[in-house]
Amino acid sequence: MRLPSACRMLALALLALGLQLGVSAARAQDVDNLLPVTSAFQLSADAGSPNLLRLHWKIAPDYYLYRGRIQLKGGDGVTLGAAQLPDGVKSHDPYLGDVETYHHDIDASVPYSVAPGTNRLKLAVQYQGCHEVDPKICYPPHTEQLDLPLPAGVSRTLPAGTPANTAQADAASRFMGTGAASHAANPGAASALPATQAFRLAAMATSPQELLLRWTMPKGYYLYRDQVALSLRDAGGRSLEEPRWPDATMHDDPQFGRVGVYFDRLDLPVPVTGSGSASTVTLVASFQGCQDGGLCYPMMTRTATVDLLGGGVAEGVPGASAAPELPPQAAAVQGPSSTGLIGALLLALGGGLILNLMPCVLPVLSIKAVGVLESGKDHRSARRHAWFYSAGVVCSFAVLGLAILALRAAGHTLGWGSQLQQPLVVGILALVMLAVGLSMSGVVQFGYTLGNAGSTLAARSGASGDFFTGVLAVVVASPCTAPFMGAALAYAFAAPMLAALLVFLAPGIGLALPFLVIGLVPACARLLPRPGRWMETLKQVLAFPMYLTAAWLVWVLAKQRGADAVGLVLVAMVLLAMALWWFERSRSRGAASRLLVAALAVCAVVPMYLLAHLPAPSNAPAAVAGSVPYSPQRLAALRAADTPVFVDITADWCVTCKANEHTVLDTQAFRDLLQRTGAVYMQGDWTNVNPTISEFLASYHSPGVPLYVVFPADGGPGRQLSTVLSLSAVEKALTAAAAR
Repeated sequence: MRLPSACRMLALALLALGLQLGVSAARAQDVDNLLPVTSAFQLSADAGSPNLLRLHWKIAPDYYLYRGRIQLKGGDGVTLGAAQLPDGVKSHDPYLGDVETYHHDIDASVPYSVAPGTNRLKLAVQYQGCHEVDPKICYPPHTEQLDLPLPAGVSRTLPAGTPANTAQADAASRFMGTGAASHAANPGAASALPATQAFRLAAMATSPQELLLRWTMPKGYYLYRDQVALSLRDAGGRSLEEPRWPDATMHDDPQFGRVGVYFDRLDLPVPVTGSGSASTVTLVASFQGCQDGGLCYPMMTRTATVDLLGGGVAEGVPGASAAPELPPQAAAVQGPSSTGLIGALLLALGGGLILNLMPCVLPVLSIKAVGVLESGKDHRSARRHAWFYSAGVVCSFAVLGLAILALRAAGHTLGWGSQLQQPLVVGILALVMLAVGLSMSGVVQFGYTLGNAGSTLAARSGASGDFFTGVLAVVVASPCTAPFMGAALAYAFAAPMLAALLVFLAPGIGLALPFLVIGLVPACARLLPRPGRWMETLKQVLAFPMYLTAAWLVWVLAKQRGADAVGLVLVAMVLLAMALWWFERSRSRGAASRLLVAALAVCAVVPMYLLAHLPAPSNAPAAVAGSVPYSPQRLAALRAADTPVFVDITADWCVTCKANEHTVLDTQAFRDLLQRTGAVYMQGDWTNVNPTISEFLASYHSPGVPLYVVFPADGGPGRQLSTVLSLSAVEKALTAAAAR
């Protein structure tokens, strides 16, 4: 018997209601099984270290915590700094957008200070998390109140309500008397003073148009004149003019030779130009100094906010974006102070010789090898190859050295191989490698001349090719840091101008030396095989390393600017190949064919123009698995937590970096070593321009990447490792760093 349609509808509705009630009952039972918020996210706190609070969450299985929902608020008399939180797992939440979440556990650290009279560390910690499996629900924000005893040695701020004029008078008194007590320090003590005590900086405005800077040093400490760099930040249109330097003391320095330095105290008037509405400016001062006797400090950076209307004295404090100021013992492992000019020249020469064997240089050297072999027994031709190739190499190193010295004099920095941080340079090099490869494959002949033009013109064309090959070898060699070159280049980046230029020329001589020997010593040239038809086959075979180099450069572009950059450079490569192909076919044709070649060449330039204007990716490059991204704040927090840290500064275009990663850093043995020593692997990516990483490189006088520094658990100075790693050397450094 069939039910009326109305009855059928009612039966279906009752059935649906019953199912819904059953599901709701089951869901309610599941919700009842959820952990309380304080059990799902167990928070513990440790205030045992002065001015640093450590927080730890133990997160239950199937639960997660939002990074962006962790907030802290200090209680009465407590001032909190920025919380140092690790990176979480990045994902997209349909309600919250892009988020980072934590699973299992999380450690955080929070710097703080307290006002006088504060006896307890009180603060509120708010956080929010979710259950990630059925029932998928999120807890409301939860706040826990912490009340902890203060450890001994906690810094305290000025009492609230201190009159402004009293503070200014106290600051002025400190400015006029800074360093009086510190002169009692014994410079011959077994350990040198911390950087903040050895070099005190204070600044005040004598007028809206002039600042007065004062450095005070204990007896036996001195400051380099040529290593002081000054600038303004948040200045509203104002800038600094050339300081009015007092006469410096000429000093025989073990690091820089005979240089001008200042002992005891330096008063430096600095004119301010321009106008603006802001009454305060932020002074950024970078400088370097030593303790007399050979202990030198890394480059230091201090900031001070100065009231231009005469509002008192500002003490210089370490810049927030700068690397932590290290004790002078760290400079002893950084090279320049322990490497003299003769030693640096020998190291640079040896490094240049070894560059001939590096994989980034071998493709270009194949061009020169073909040219030398083709010259056969013609000693005059072999000498021409050798001289012009060497001239290209040495001139390129000279230009690179002069550019670095000019930028250094202007207060800027240029790292070794940093030209490959520019996507346009990488794209142009990829096109050059493709064009050279097509030439070696026989698609186009660049040296061909119409009508067998005169021998002089042919010789000139050959010399230009040899010179260009030398230039190209230097351009592609600079991302490779051969053994021995690190210390030599570090010396050059900090040495006086003439000595630095000599050191920059030495690797060029080393790179060119094998071809000079073959070209100038007939006995060596006679060892080369006789030319023959096999030479053409060899030339075509050697074209493929060129294509591989072009592919590597395209991969670097993908890391720098993503898929759009790859598409643009591939289009430019196709257009360039078409232009070269038609150029070869149009040699005996009319002007119309040559116009088509020019049009195709212009079309190949358009993608390069678009490539130069591609914006850099907005998100910071993620560190590799098992590592955390480098930041000065995170490094300082880890060191404050007595954690050994292995810092790796790398770049995708650095061939030496990739070789070290393949042989050491990406191995299970290295990961086991980190776990055994409790060390944190911190990686900084210098593929693109990054001022923060540049500052860290400068603090260790490193000319470029790779840079490896191991920081010990006891808070001592970092130890810089060789640019070419071995697992045994890393194991020895990390084992020593973990020992207490």
